[in-house]
Amino acid sequence: MRVAVGPTNLDSGDLRVAFLSRKLARLLGVSGGSRLKVTVGSRELSLWVAITEDDNLSLLLPRNLYEELGSPREVDVELYTGTPSVEYLRKKLTGSKLSYGELRTIIRDVVSGLLSEAEIAAFIVAQTVIGMDIDEIVSLTRAMVETGSTIDFGEDAYDIHSVGGVPGNSKVSIVAVPIVASAGVFIPKTSSRAITSPAGTADTMEVLTPVAFTPEELKELARKVRGFIVWGGALNLAPADDILIRVEHRLKLDPTPQMVASILSKKLSMRIKKLVIDIPVGSGAKVESLESGRRLAELFIRVAGELGISTRCALSYGDQPVGYAVGPALEAREALETLLGRGPTSVKEKAASLAGMVLELAGLAPQGGGRSLALRILESGKAYEYFRRIVEAMGGNPSVKPEDVEVGRYKAEIRAHTDGYITGVSNKTVAQIATTAGAPTDRGAGVLLRVKKGHKVRAGDVLLEIYSSSETRLEEALRVAETLRPITIEGMVLEVYP
Repeated sequence: MRVAVGPTNLDSGDLRVAFLSRKLARLLGVSGGSRLKVTVGSRELSLWVAITEDDNLSLLLPRNLYEELGSPREVDVELYTGTPSVEYLRKKLTGSKLSYGELRTIIRDVVSGLLSEAEIAAFIVAQTVIGMDIDEIVSLTRAMVETGSTIDFGEDAYDIHSVGGVPGNSKVSIVAVPIVASAGVFIPKTSSRAITSPAGTADTMEVLTPVAFTPEELKELARKVRGFIVWGGALNLAPADDILIRVEHRLKLDPTPQMVASILSKKLSMRIKKLVIDIPVGSGAKVESLESGRRLAELFIRVAGELGISTRCALSYGDQPVGYAVGPALEAREALETLLGRGPTSVKEKAASLAGMVLELAGLAPQGGGRSLALRILESGKAYEYFRRIVEAMGGNPSVKPEDVEVGRYKAEIRAHTDGYITGVSNKTVAQIATTAGAPTDRGAGVLLRVKKGHKVRAGDVLLEIYSSSETRLEEALRVAETLRPITIEGMVLEVYP
């Protein structure tokens, strides 16, 4: 049935709802809580029905959904009776293998909006509990690519990507990319926003410059500079990924098959030919042992190989946060400090090692010699100057200094209660403190560590600082820090009973 449609002033966010009069609902045979299929051309949405007392026969949609459909005057509507995807989800939940066609149907329905958030959550849970084999992950990756746009720059492209899981890691690419680009290697890096961490690379880069571009704008950007760091979500590359990530964020899940498909689908959509994957390994990281890291590296290499991407993986130290800053603005400051030659050794070394692996893939350094070349580029100031070019081309202020970056106005300190040496810094607790303070939504929120493992402290020394733009959130983060104690000092009493 074709009906007139119009917008309301409501922005429903991720809630997909349609407002119908009782008269129209009767004609369609739907009731409150039913699902309605709304179609405009090739675009479909599955919406929950809310009944109003109006007498008109038009359909009203929240403004964001109305615009998502292209602001049409009329739409085709019918009672939603389901999709084969739901049966495929049940099949996967019982432990069966899915074919390429079945996975493509699921991903198509995710993108079109036919699957509800609960059904998408079931898909994520199935991957977490049941898992997927190599063929399924390859099929899932291809399906994610084929339901979105692709960008071909007309030349071989390289990239670096981290699986994340360690606080403070988002700043590393911001240092590594200009090292690679300043050597003449084309590195069009697309980055994601945080899923379960206090900052994704896109969140941190956005502190310094806009990161959302159209495919046409990206090609123009590539004509100006040899590298950049942009948010992949604005490019319609593997659009199912961004929908899945939103649900993953709510569930606090990041299943390995989906993570691999997520990363490789974005790279394949950008026609990346050679890729370096960073896999941080350590207590509290996504990957907690070298053996698990090796298995994940082997998985990446096998799936990427099937997709035509030459890949090398680095198992990096992830037993504590990278550098001292955690949270978008704090990490942006630390990235600038590193590019200027005064940042933490851990950030400098990791960025140079990963950039060096790309330089080796590009044939600019022999295997094992890339790190030295990358360090020379970084220490010469060449990478910083190229980063200024990148920021300017992307629409940011190329003259921004670390001290220009604003952090949260409210600040609290955690101090040592005893003398001793630092024996542990908890990744999970530091991340929890930073997100409780408001990161990454609040760019200025986060944690600034003052000590790392091996440092000697005296009672009263500052161990870490917490920043937030909200006094209430700062107080909550402070309570988390005081309860969970993210930093362990040798000999300290951890708990007392009774």
